[in-house]
Amino acid sequence: MSHLKQADPAIYSALEKEVSRQNEGLELIASENFVSRPVMQAMGSPLTNKYAEGLPGKRYYGGCQFVDIAEDIARDRAKQVFNCEWVNVQPHSGASANAAVYLTLMKPGDVFLGLNLAHGGHLTHGSPVNFSGILYKAEYYGVEPDGPDAGRIDMNKVRDQALKVRPRMISIGASAYSRDFDYAAFRSVADEIGAFLWMDMAHTAGLIAAKIMKDPLPHCHIVSTTTHKTLRGPRGGMLLIGKDGANTMGKVAPKSGRTKNWSELFDSSVFPGMQGGPLMHVIAAKAVAFGEALEPEFITYAKQVISNSKAMANAFVERGYDVVSGGTDNHLSLIDLRNKGITGKDAEIVLGTADITVNKNMVPYDTESPFVTSGIRIGSPAMTTRGMGEDDFRTIVHLIDRVLTNAHNDSVISDVRGAIHELTDRFPLYDFVTA
Repeated sequence: MSHLKQADPAIYSALEKEVSRQNEGLELIASENFVSRPVMQAMGSPLTNKYAEGLPGKRYYGGCQFVDIAEDIARDRAKQVFNCEWVNVQPHSGASANAAVYLTLMKPGDVFLGLNLAHGGHLTHGSPVNFSGILYKAEYYGVEPDGPDAGRIDMNKVRDQALKVRPRMISIGASAYSRDFDYAAFRSVADEIGAFLWMDMAHTAGLIAAKIMKDPLPHCHIVSTTTHKTLRGPRGGMLLIGKDGANTMGKVAPKSGRTKNWSELFDSSVFPGMQGGPLMHVIAAKAVAFGEALEPEFITYAKQVISNSKAMANAFVERGYDVVSGGTDNHLSLIDLRNKGITGKDAEIVLGTADITVNKNMVPYDTESPFVTSGIRIGSPAMTTRGMGEDDFRTIVHLIDRVLTNAHNDSVISDVRGAIHELTDRFPLYDFVTA
């Protein structure tokens, strides 16, 4: 970092402080993780200098012979990680990948059916302030409000809603849903009404890659994902078609009359449909991360993510917290704080003063606005990457509880902050000089 420090001290200072924050605090935001140094080195490489519009071997610029190698490695490894027929590793983000799904399968005004944002769905699955809700007609399914299945999706009600609104596409996937999905049941509903089925596995991609959560690829026509979160790669997106998905979608005949595979249409929707030049340095970093995901150590990591998440959820329940759906099958828990007398917004702020980073989050049937919320979302991926286990996460819940039950006691919060620094000191992350 010596060149940066000399050339731009202001940016260097901001980076230095951020690395200190990551080292000293507890990172519990479910969508965040820590990449390896090799991934970071690929991200910071001279590949950032290269324009490479198009696909390997079919570029619109010269001089792409070596970035072609990197992208081919990324595609081949992704296919191996997810046992899929086709991938596109170029989307700049999960939202970009999702936009390409809509562009390929939908026309403006078409109806699609997705998980209600207030019940754990994602912004790009129909929020009225997002392109998905502006350009397309979003209908929703949700989770049960009470009873033995409270906080879970009832597939009978999904079917009823699908029969009622007759969507062109059904979307699966969430940003704050702690249970696995019944992909076979979703596909049965989609087939019954002649709809496309799309899974956005951004949050759980790493757990699916490790084969410890159900695999959507045999059931869905198209799958999108981010490459960070549980997959532990650089920030970016990707599209995938499973071997069964490629066979069941068949072919499409555009206005030109030439029959195309669906994969060709998705490629076209990414470029030139949604974006221009791909970020070749990010694609190289994706390749490195996919290589890491093929190692046995990644499966060990993914299993520990879920073990830690379950330990954390159980510890919250034992302390009287309302964990939505009663527990978790994946890397996150959604905590309804209404019985604790504190809003999600206030909880996020006071925990932040103790160097515990979480995010406020709507809970199903929330009585607060999205800017306040009644809950917090907590995840295990990042601190699992640092090496923490179940006992550490139970300690974390104890510390969170101390803060939330003493939100106005500066002495307690100071004590908790000290305990957190002692904990994180045992699990070093990055040395800024070599980061």
